[in-house]
Amino acid sequence: MTIEEKLIAGVQEAVKSLYGLEATAAQVQLQKTKAEFEGHLTVVVFPFVKAAHKAPEQVGTEIGQFLVENVGDVVTKYNVVKGFLNLVISDAPWITLLNQINADETFGFTPVTDQSPLVMIEYSSPNTNKPLHLGHVRNNLLGSALARIVEANGNKVVKTNIVNDRGIHICKSMLAWLKWGNGETPQSSGKKGDHLIGDYYVAFDKHYREEVKQLVAQGMDEDTAKQEAPLIKEAHEMLVKWEQGDPDMRSLWKKMNEWVYAGFDETYKMMGVSFDKIYYESETYLEGKEKVMEGLEKGFFYRRDDGSVWADLTAEGLDEKLLLRSDGTSVYMTQDIGTAKLRFQDYPIDKMIYVVGNEQNYHFQVLSILLDKLGFKWGKDLVHFSYGMVELPNGKMKSREGTVVDADDLMAAMIEDAYEASKERVKQTEMPEDEAREVARKVGLGALKYFILKVDARKNMLFNPEESIDFNGNTGPFIQYTYARIASILRKAKQQDINLPAQLPTSISISTKETELIQKLNQFPVAVRQAGTDYSPSGICNYCYDLTKTFNQFYHDYTILGETDADLKQFRLSLAQAVAKVLSLGMGLLGIEMPERM
Repeated sequence: MTIEEKLIAGVQEAVKSLYGLEATAAQVQLQKTKAEFEGHLTVVVFPFVKAAHKAPEQVGTEIGQFLVENVGDVVTKYNVVKGFLNLVISDAPWITLLNQINADETFGFTPVTDQSPLVMIEYSSPNTNKPLHLGHVRNNLLGSALARIVEANGNKVVKTNIVNDRGIHICKSMLAWLKWGNGETPQSSGKKGDHLIGDYYVAFDKHYREEVKQLVAQGMDEDTAKQEAPLIKEAHEMLVKWEQGDPDMRSLWKKMNEWVYAGFDETYKMMGVSFDKIYYESETYLEGKEKVMEGLEKGFFYRRDDGSVWADLTAEGLDEKLLLRSDGTSVYMTQDIGTAKLRFQDYPIDKMIYVVGNEQNYHFQVLSILLDKLGFKWGKDLVHFSYGMVELPNGKMKSREGTVVDADDLMAAMIEDAYEASKERVKQTEMPEDEAREVARKVGLGALKYFILKVDARKNMLFNPEESIDFNGNTGPFIQYTYARIASILRKAKQQDINLPAQLPTSISISTKETELIQKLNQFPVAVRQAGTDYSPSGICNYCYDLTKTFNQFYHDYTILGETDADLKQFRLSLAQAVAKVLSLGMGLLGIEMPERM
């Protein structure tokens, strides 16, 4: 039994013996004792006052005395503050708990079984006309961390991506490449495929703006000019040919998309992001049209005089939603319905989570209702994991397009910044260059991931690269440095032939700071559960930072390898080892690698 389980059972026994009350475990409220009072854990006594017919202070005193007399191996002292019973826990249970933490390889995680619910998580969702940018970075990091957290809470997880690989924006890149590409390829240019295609998308926009400007100068109004510009007309003609299955158009489309996918794969690999299944809108939009027509036949939707198909959601407090245009072409909602159909065919989904920016909040409100009407069992309860925008301080790390921050550029700059920041340390430790570069990769990407994930996902945020690399404060490098410091201590212990026993003796006398550290370690499973309930990677960041601070406070006050008492030295090494392990597990949920040396 855990310390908490023993205390709950003890309190249940106490109120039954003292007041004849059969209390449930849920009625026994335990919380961490406030810092200003002596104790480790506090029992809230108010639920038992009515049955006792006594003042809260007296009830607390009587329960406290009962626990000291009957659960004395756990509770050594108590004090009562109003209706709160503060309990001082003896040393032995804390050491037993530390032994359990060190023995459990997946401490804090709930195992996944064949009976576990299946949760599908969609994230990334890029267009194939440009590279991934800073907004995609936040999306991918949130989605990837969320997948790990949901799995750590005992769910099967399928990580999925929907690629927007069709439409006018794709045709713009294709047309620009045909006009000005001269057969350029990623191999001939030395560029990543997604960057190459992105350059042609920018080229199209540049020439298109010039055409619009010329038409306006000739007396045409701007809106008409935008529709009549020769380039946009050509792009629309390409789209029509693509829709009709023109073999030349489809062949060019396939070739250029493959260049982009190869580029995306490199970016995803550097970011540490992966998917179990990728869907493509070119394959899902027709499925969506079919499902909409099915809904039309069943009377869920209606057709207007111009032939367009709509859903009337006024009864749900929303408005009317277009599902098929008058010319029969689909909209994003249609494509999402089609993708849902394919996913439901492929997997027995129990819950669906969409990681998409908050500008799509209304879209997912509508999608949830439509999927429910169309018979998807998870439709009504789908989760839109809505997140805010992320920006950089003005003038920093502008991409090659000059308008958005390229994901590859951002990651490369973070790694270089980490390398520059650690140059002095590298000299002091005589670290080989290749190892220094690998550490810089882990630290640079760790800084990026942690800085983005520590912010409540629902909020807009400003990502400051300089702040994120700081080795002090609430940053990834601060936590990684503490982990590396512990790894160094454990290496030195091994060099001194200090072997840690599988089970520490429970007779060791330990300090308040040491029990606080074990107590903080024991909160990791709670933090994992809470992050899973709230869909909150930031909760894991907060926990890892708090654990790191608690360890550093302990390490400031107590020596480890310099301790002369052999048993106490082994205890402190085991304690440090548990901290490193839990930090590795926690940061691993965020996709952050932990360097053994820094």
